[in-house]
Amino acid sequence: MVLPSKFPRVLTEASRTFDLKDPQIRSLLLSLGTRALALVGSMVFSYLLIRYAIKQLDPTYEEKKRQKELAEIISKKMNLPQAIVNNFNEYEMCLLTDLINPTDINVTWQDIGGLDEIIDNVRQTVIYPLQHPELFNQSKLLTTPKGVLLYGPPGCGKTMLAKAIAKEAGANFINLQVTSLLDKWYGESQKRTAAIFSLAKKLQPTIIFIDEIDSFMRTRQNDDHECTRMVKTQFMTLWDGLETDDSNPLSNRILIIGATNRVQDLDAAILRRMPTRYHISLPNLNQRTKIFQLILSNELLHTDVDLEQLAQQTSNYTGSDINEICRQAAMQRIVELCNQPSITDEENSILQLRPITQADFLEALRKVRDNHQHHQSFNKLFLN
Repeated sequence: MVLPSKFPRVLTEASRTFDLKDPQIRSLLLSLGTRALALVGSMVFSYLLIRYAIKQLDPTYEEKKRQKELAEIISKKMNLPQAIVNNFNEYEMCLLTDLINPTDINVTWQDIGGLDEIIDNVRQTVIYPLQHPELFNQSKLLTTPKGVLLYGPPGCGKTMLAKAIAKEAGANFINLQVTSLLDKWYGESQKRTAAIFSLAKKLQPTIIFIDEIDSFMRTRQNDDHECTRMVKTQFMTLWDGLETDDSNPLSNRILIIGATNRVQDLDAAILRRMPTRYHISLPNLNQRTKIFQLILSNELLHTDVDLEQLAQQTSNYTGSDINEICRQAAMQRIVELCNQPSITDEENSILQLRPITQADFLEALRKVRDNHQHHQSFNKLFLN
């Protein structure tokens, strides 16, 4: 043990023996420094190599990278707060590609014809709870519906109604694709399913729209694939399960809207979670007249056009069929001009289109009716 009185003398002797001018000392220090640098370089190289190997072993790395880049573009376009964006995990970033800004939706209530009664009901049960949650926090009976089901024949405006709901409510709209949830790697589908609800909660008020929901939430059977069954069960648990909080509407402003034309194929548990249901049926005479008026509001019509007569002749036609009839009638004018060989393309471009006549509508109605008959005959022969 070195006494305190002798400590300065020992340091002096050690400094004399440790002379940096000594070639052996300098060689020793250089060797130690080289080995230290080699060790640090080896550690850095090993870290980068392991990180690269992990990325290459992850089969979804490239897909996640592309989706993350697209998600960053969408988040900037929607002006999402950077604090929220930084809090997204990789699965939420991937699902962000299904997010639609409500201001980008160009469908309003005025674009939907013949569904005035349903629109008024939707305003009361769906729009008001999303816009004024503080009013629905005063009673347990004023709960917001967890799900809304739109069902009916195809082409009757179910998807348009869902878009108008998102536009009117000003809520973030997630157009959920089933392919966004399913993954061939075990466990990835469950993580994506959980990310849907965590993303919706961070962006609330949020509307999750599932078009053709029967393809995803079909009645569970014994021969279902294990992954599909697990995804369905987890989706329903996160939607309305033990951990969901219904006491505070301000903290759970998430609405799921499903659209289907095969409501009989839906699982009973899904129907239970969608207490608010709207049957979008085939339009009646009055509704068909309004649809004709809405579609042709900006078109040049001849004085002989009788929309009520056209509505009477389109019984059992959907809104999509009526739109096709109007399109075919408007095309008759273009076909006539194109079939005139004496008119050049330059003259054709400056010609004024004639008004749409009743004869154009009758010819278009004949074409659409023929297509319907061929389609029904095909179904009877090959599908039944």
